[in-house]
Amino acid sequence: MKLIVLDRDGVINEDSDAFVKTVDEWIPIPGSLEAIARLCQAGWTVAVATNQSGLARGLFDFSTLGDMHFKMQQLVMEQGGRIDLIVHCPHGPDDGCDCRKPQPGLFRRIAEHFHLPNLNGVPVVGDSHRDLHAGMLLGGKPYLVRTGKGERTLKSALPPGTEVFDDLSAVADHLIKVYR
Repeated sequence: MKLIVLDRDGVINEDSDAFVKTVDEWIPIPGSLEAIARLCQAGWTVAVATNQSGLARGLFDFSTLGDMHFKMQQLVMEQGGRIDLIVHCPHGPDDGCDCRKPQPGLFRRIAEHFHLPNLNGVPVVGDSHRDLHAGMLLGGKPYLVRTGKGERTLKSALPPGTEVFDDLSAVADHLIKVYR
């Protein structure tokens, strides 16, 4: 199985320091939906791991999060792709959970879902250190995109072996070329 794990905000859709709180605020980054479709058509299985502390902060509810994910799934399907699994952390930064990135809990859930012992070599695409570190704890290969918080993230040292791309579309093109 060719598995890839994507962060959501800043990788697939526009990020906001004020949080993405509504379906209308969930706006895809140009080319991201098509990139997911290209990956699927090239045999990749796509999972999304996303921190959603807006739930704990009371900024939106589980129904709204479900609606945002339904919109994301629908738009990806319209491009000819699919997202096979979406996992999220509903906790706030001080809740002490093991699923909020940079903790590896979401990535453990992905590995378990796909019956994998770990995520060795699995591309983990994010726009922040916490995305990359969480995936690396289970052996994932870090890919940083410059979208979302990516430019800010580039200002500090990246984990060893991190590859940097302009956006998810560029990551998809690279992976499709390398892993034929």
